Amino acid sequence: MFETVTTVWGIIKPFVEIAILWAVFYQILVFFEGTRAFQVLKGITYLVLAFVLSQILGFDTLNWLLTKFFAISILAVLIIFQQELRQGLARLGQQHLFNVALEESELIALVDEISGAAFKLSQKKTGCLIAIERETKLKTYIESGSRIDSRVSSELLQSIFNTASPLHDGGIIIRGERIVAASCLFPLSDNPHLSKLIGTRHRAAIGMTEHTDAIVILVSEETGEISIAADGRFIPIVNKERFAAILKSLLAKETKKK
Repeated sequence: MFETVTTVWGIIKPFVEIAILWAVFYQILVFFEGTRAFQVLKGITYLVLAFVLSQILGFDTLNWLLTKFFAISILAVLIIFQQELRQGLARLGQQHLFNVALEESELIALVDEISGAAFKLSQKKTGCLIAIERETKLKTYIESGSRIDSRVSSELLQSIFNTASPLHDGGIIIRGERIVAASCLFPLSDNPHLSKLIGTRHRAAIGMTEHTDAIVILVSEETGEISIAADGRFIPIVNKERFAAILKSLLAKETKKK
């Protein structure tokens, strides 16, 4: 019986290994999609597949060449992917097991306050940048600004982004139902696919969602347009109802996960 199990495992083992490697590299490709290193990573993926096939088919010479290539390319890969690896490790290090989830009534109230402020600022064409913390902690960016620790309200958000306010430059960070800091510096996106016509505020909004899982609300001071940034992309807003629905949906998903 034991010998039979061993024989069967010996047959299916290569296929299990291939499936695991495929799943791992697929997730890596998804993580790096849209970055400068994506094309390089695709080339490395093809080489890995060739290496696996050479082992299965018994191509000893090709197997030897690929083995030597991978041995000397580790340093090159670390240099090429240093920025992406740093961002990924930072995300892993910032994950917390215990997060306070908002109740349904608190979530609705938070969305209403942010929505009210965003559309009032939009009417005045006053620039606005608000990041809502989710699972990834934003401590580094909070420390770059001024601590506030106040309950979110439409009036407070409008007063902070008033051009006469000393805190209007930079962004606000919200944790739960409280504003924890204002005038914070957000990381700028280095995505080469972004239009060169978009401004620094837009790049900061996308950059924050590339480095973290935060949701960022943006109001353009040039056009007054409102956008929501999440997962490295902009979600256009056409009216107040759509804004509230999208923001509530994004925050509700995080609440259910917690």
